[in-house]
Amino acid sequence: MNKPEQAEPEKMDLHSMDVAAEKRAELRRSLEDAFPGVFTEGAIDFDQLKRELGIWVDPGKERFGLNWPGKAECMRIVQQPSVATLKPVPDQSVNFDTTGNVFIEGDNLEVLKLLQKSYFSKIKMIYIDPPYNTGNEFIYPDKFAETLDTYLSYTNQLDSGGRRFSTNADSAGRYHSRWLTMMYPRLYLARNLLREDGAIFISIDDNEVGRLRELCDQIFGEENFVATVIWQKVFSPKNSAAYFSEDHDYIVIYARNKEVWRPALLPRSDSAESRYENPDDDARGAWTSGDLLARNFYGKGTYEVTGPGGKKFSNPKGSYWRVSKENFDELNEDGRIWWGSDGNNMPRLKRFLSEVKQGVVPQTLWKYTDVGHTQEAKKELLEYVAFENTENVLNSLKPTRLLRRAMQIGTRANEGDIILDFFAGSASTGHAAMLQNAEDGGNRRFILVQLPEPLPTEEASVRTIADLGKSRLRKAGQVLAAEAEAKLDLAGKRSEMDTGFRLLRLDRSNFRIWDGDSQSSDIGAQLELHVDHVSEASSAQDILFELMLKSGFLPTTAVSTEILAGTEVFSIEGGALLICLAKQITPELIDALAEANPLQVICLDEGFKGNDQLKTNAVQTFKARAQAEESEIVFKTV
Repeated sequence: MNKPEQAEPEKMDLHSMDVAAEKRAELRRSLEDAFPGVFTEGAIDFDQLKRELGIWVDPGKERFGLNWPGKAECMRIVQQPSVATLKPVPDQSVNFDTTGNVFIEGDNLEVLKLLQKSYFSKIKMIYIDPPYNTGNEFIYPDKFAETLDTYLSYTNQLDSGGRRFSTNADSAGRYHSRWLTMMYPRLYLARNLLREDGAIFISIDDNEVGRLRELCDQIFGEENFVATVIWQKVFSPKNSAAYFSEDHDYIVIYARNKEVWRPALLPRSDSAESRYENPDDDARGAWTSGDLLARNFYGKGTYEVTGPGGKKFSNPKGSYWRVSKENFDELNEDGRIWWGSDGNNMPRLKRFLSEVKQGVVPQTLWKYTDVGHTQEAKKELLEYVAFENTENVLNSLKPTRLLRRAMQIGTRANEGDIILDFFAGSASTGHAAMLQNAEDGGNRRFILVQLPEPLPTEEASVRTIADLGKSRLRKAGQVLAAEAEAKLDLAGKRSEMDTGFRLLRLDRSNFRIWDGDSQSSDIGAQLELHVDHVSEASSAQDILFELMLKSGFLPTTAVSTEILAGTEVFSIEGGALLICLAKQITPELIDALAEANPLQVICLDEGFKGNDQLKTNAVQTFKARAQAEESEIVFKTV
């Protein structure tokens, strides 16, 4: 008599998203309908695809594009999954249980990999102010393939023999190449996180703006370039300059999909609003007048008109009426032509405030009078962070007014848009998001990522740039919360503005992960990891956050606890996911988990104590429950 086949739960993958596999699957889905003939034994025949598209490429010919030593290595960096995690730090957070904002302390390349599952296609706007390639400012891993170890070493979490970070001196070979190799994988991963209607804003100076444009053309697509903004960053010329006083920086903007993304209109200034008046008491309200003449030739734009006062007007030589005579007469009949108060002025077209766009189209020149300058940015930092040493005050700062202008264009106030900044510095972006929400009643959320780079001189309260950011957010949140508290509306309702943040730290996984490619001869040790692989130093909250993140849930997702069969179980997003960290799982607990009818259940493998029969019964229990409810329950162990 044959034994019944033993059912096994799905084993949870603790690696970050396999970006290459996702891209292959996405490409296949896109091509299968239109080009079924390009698939051979499950693989894509790219030569056949080119033939079907009518393209012939001589492999011996050089191709146009940005190349540099190390570019090929970038894709290997992108495709190497991370086995790290983000550990919560509630005691250094603000409103940990309720906030939708996140501050992540860690190397941004590793963090971007970890965010792929949770935030894939969910970010509305990315703003970054990456290190400008000036010779010694940016820090990067010596060996990109070992970013986690390098990061842990850099933050003194490994012994002194570990790998170290180093700077990019302008005297070093491959000076531009190193900067490009640092930027490429980060931008590639960032693009995955953008929504279809999202966009990225990148601050840069003259040193790399040209190469940045070419790099972004490759990653985002040349067709998705939106604009290069010129920001006037200083309010007076530098007379000490050897050649020219450098008065501006750039903000390069790319959309995820330019066909879908649209900039929000900017609010009109008081002076712009004041141009709309109603001197003739028109029932349609305030209006301003526009010129009816243009220089461009128009075949129907040559004629004579007579004003209410009897005066005749023709289009001057070299110019033409913008509309035909028939249209002019219709506009005049509708009271949309202004002849002046006495009826004898050159006719102009009335443009009503109620009929024009409810805002101003963004321009590419941003003056310091409108969006701030570098000195304003430094003054803001000093207002919110109490420095002990002058040398610790950052110089490369952006004013919150500049960032708020970008947010006004790139986000919508009340749609819960998420803003990501993975070169967060002193957290200006988070501060700006809170200020903008306070102004327009918005509910934008932010994710900030910052390497804990040591300050030049250690201080009692702040030791790293990440500390500066956290300190600034705490103080800014306190100030805004106090202001909101003082402004009760007529109904006595208090503001629900989010001025908190969850602090997460990059660290090793809470699980000793099975290494299928290990060359170690100690197979027994590898097998032991498969059974007892939870780190003793990890708390239940540490494990919970890792499982949430790697299951694709946001790290800000609401978590509650339930008692099922006498055991504490974590309920995520209203019971969609149940996580049981019990080290002793019983049949009664399995029944209770199934009865809760979740979409997914995760249990620790060691909770079954090697009892394969209990594990098999659990699989069958969840399957039976799902069939009864005509649903599906995914059961995983880790």
